[in-house]
Amino acid sequence: MKERKTYTGKWFQDFWNIMTYELRHIFSDSGVVLIFFVAGLAYPILYNILYMKGMAIETPVAVVDDDASSFSRQYIRELDATKEVHVAYKCINMAEAEKLMQTRKVKGIFYFPRDFSANVAKMVPTTVSVYADMSSFLYYKNALTAANGVMLKEIGGIQAKRYSALGMTAQETSQLIQPVKYEFTNPYNRAFAYNYFLVTAILLIIVQQTMFYGMSLLAGTMREKNASLASLPEGMSRRGIGRVVIGRGAAYWLVYMAVGLYIVFIVPAIFGFPQRGNFWDIVLMMIFFVADCVLFSLTWSTLIKRRETVFVLFLAVSPLCLFLTGTSWPTIAFPKFWKLVSVIFPSTFGVQALMNMEIAGGDMATAHSQMVAIIIQMMSYYFLASIAAYVENWVIQHKEEIEAAKMLLAERTGRDLEKEARIIGGQMSVDEYRKENETYDDAKERLRYEYLRLLAERAERRRKREESESGK
Repeated sequence: MKERKTYTGKWFQDFWNIMTYELRHIFSDSGVVLIFFVAGLAYPILYNILYMKGMAIETPVAVVDDDASSFSRQYIRELDATKEVHVAYKCINMAEAEKLMQTRKVKGIFYFPRDFSANVAKMVPTTVSVYADMSSFLYYKNALTAANGVMLKEIGGIQAKRYSALGMTAQETSQLIQPVKYEFTNPYNRAFAYNYFLVTAILLIIVQQTMFYGMSLLAGTMREKNASLASLPEGMSRRGIGRVVIGRGAAYWLVYMAVGLYIVFIVPAIFGFPQRGNFWDIVLMMIFFVADCVLFSLTWSTLIKRRETVFVLFLAVSPLCLFLTGTSWPTIAFPKFWKLVSVIFPSTFGVQALMNMEIAGGDMATAHSQMVAIIIQMMSYYFLASIAAYVENWVIQHKEEIEAAKMLLAERTGRDLEKEARIIGGQMSVDEYRKENETYDDAKERLRYEYLRLLAERAERRRKREESESGK
């Protein structure tokens, strides 16, 4: 029992020392502080300000009416009456309308051909051409929604007139045109404001991405200094891998629980977002989500070798993470490859869980499948982070031998490492190579000696085996 207490006490002491060391390390790097706190606290405010309006309404459009009939004018009035578009200009030809679009005065063009009303009267299919500014899909959506809405209304009116002309009663006409009445409602976002679902997804991606970039920034800085975040403290040997991962992860978890709770509770309250979920359900979800993000970052940051690599990843990965949450495109329509890729990121399940609870007002049971996925992902990343830390420690401990083996292999294959260093990184890389070459000379000689010894032993065993076979 005494031995168990001693081991437990030592484990917690090591855990505490590692966590406090990591916290000091975080706050000593101004770049990491900038990403963790300035970006983590300011980005949610910035995104909400950018998307504060929430809806694109009254999109200005131009109309070209070559038909100039009472029916086309009625159609145009009804277009202008919709909330989606505003008929800002009536042009005499397409050239004038195109010029307005080029100068960004309008976001779309509606064109009515010369035979528009004549075709309707003759019961011949006719068209209304819609052109939209594709710099934003919302302009396209508004133009198309308005055109379709008015078209369906006009089709119903035309059918009603024709059925009445055939002698049908109003009730019979109504049953033929719309046998089942329907009404479109969106219970969780009645105004269909895109900031409700888009910004909610962005908020959790900010948690994941700023944590990953800050941790990768630290990792890249240390590796540039020939150090490592995965280094084991003295006296822990290989038994300390688990407590290093948990201790260092706990430091980031403490920092980001504060940032995460600010993002999911305070920011939505400032901007009036719906908060329908139970407070403690969301807190529990954030506990696991932040832990998942920490272990995700510990695992993948082992691949970061240089500090500036983080900024390249920022441009490449953030839009992908947003897409894979299923916010901008339904996950059911994802190809199998992208479904597999989405499993890599904690934000995929975290965003879906938060939207189920915060927007839809569900409880923890509503987000059960996402929570199970987060926990499985968290456990997987814990083992991967531990393996990554173990491998990196092994590489650090055998760095001289590994580099010496590379040089020996280069000598055997005739490669000029100095020339390659000059091509890749210029004179600075050549100087680093020469310095490393001097550092590893002793290791290279030891490795060469061991290599020759092994060759000699192998030759001796072969000779004895041949003598034994010849004696038989």
